[in-house]
Amino acid sequence: MGIASSSSSTPESRAMALAKVKEIVASAPVVVFSKSYCPFCVRVKQLFEKLGATFKAIEMDVESDGAELQDALKEWTGQRTVPNVFIKGKHIGGCDDTMALNNEKKLVPLLTEAGAIAGSTSKESTVTA
Repeated sequence: MGIASSSSSTPESRAMALAKVKEIVASAPVVVFSKSYCPFCVRVKQLFEKLGATFKAIEMDVESDGAELQDALKEWTGQRTVPNVFIKGKHIGGCDDTMALNNEKKLVPLLTEAGAIAGSTSKESTVTA
């Protein structure tokens, strides 16, 4: 039969959720899997807004298949917690990881490379003459 998971999902529904997660990640330069009430999610989304980055937020507490998506993220990335951030298809991590990249001045270049912001529009980037 296999090992029972915490949800009542079938192998088919898990495969569909994983495919959906990967499709969402591929559909935008920056994707934040979030929950609307999560303060860490709000913090990451506010940072992206402050930096002028375009991003897609998937609010898993609002999505009808949010629990399945969260399980699929765990399977794919090893991270079940939110926010779960992807830039240019690459898993970045959560709030602490995203904030650390920003503090190290590495986030803006990643966002620029991904096409989520124009290098000259960010107040955080270094201006050269």
